[in-house]
Amino acid sequence: MGDIIRIGTRGSPLALVQATMVRDRLAAAHGLTGEIVIIKTTGDMVQDRALAEIGGKALWTKELDRALLGREIDCAVHSMKDVETIRPDAIIIAAMLPRADVRDRLIGADSIAALPADAVVGTSSPRRAAQLRRLRPDVKPVLFRGNVDTRLAKLAAGEVDATLLAAAGLDRLGRADIGTAIATDVMLPAPAQGAVGIETRTDDARLRAWLAAIDDGATHRCVLLERALLAALAADCHSPVAALAREEGERVTIRAELLTEDGSDHVAGERSGTVGDFGVAEALAADLLSRASPAVRRLFAA
Repeated sequence: MGDIIRIGTRGSPLALVQATMVRDRLAAAHGLTGEIVIIKTTGDMVQDRALAEIGGKALWTKELDRALLGREIDCAVHSMKDVETIRPDAIIIAAMLPRADVRDRLIGADSIAALPADAVVGTSSPRRAAQLRRLRPDVKPVLFRGNVDTRLAKLAAGEVDATLLAAAGLDRLGRADIGTAIATDVMLPAPAQGAVGIETRTDDARLRAWLAAIDDGATHRCVLLERALLAALAADCHSPVAALAREEGERVTIRAELLTEDGSDHVAGERSGTVGDFGVAEALAADLLSRASPAVRRLFAA
């Protein structure tokens, strides 16, 4: 491998920005040279269908996994909310960058309440669609795929009245002035939203050590806790679920919400515990499922 690190990434503008962030941090920490290698993913190529219908989050990762295990790249950079919960044993999440703004941003209206009656809102997220319908049952979510520029162009062309995008992605693309951030007590974000993760081969001790030096511990622990909740729920791409963990000193609190697809029913809760105690996620999952209606529970395999 030498001292040139081959950094695998999708080719979208946001993915390239995130890969560049990783490259720059490795250079600053170790003086390493990073080569960004674009890997075309199925998720990038198929834009007219919902991910849940054609393979779920693996559509963003499987080609990068193959390149990593085939030693075509040395590490892979991901938006952690797009990484499936169960990963191959031969691949490890070695580091995460400091988490950015976790909120969703509404573009096309000043607030959810300000959306026009029967507004058409573009989103590819079952979680966002369900939360919108819970808050505004008249709203009509429609499938909205593509990168940020593509979605904004569709909005500008009048295909929808509004859309929701992750604030973190907009900020990283230099678009902090677009849209209105939605408070997390109105719309709790997707698990791992705002976090950039770097994966490498489990047996690559040298690269794991290099990546450990750029790891943000608090982000890493909180995201793993949110992913532990997903695992305990046996959630998949069809499951509208929101979650957010926060550390304060030696304590961590995780909040979560489970919804039906149409937002007509939901259950929410939170649990606190000691930092690093992943049993908190299992306890919250058990609590939510015990209180959820059959309509909500059927969307989770636990």
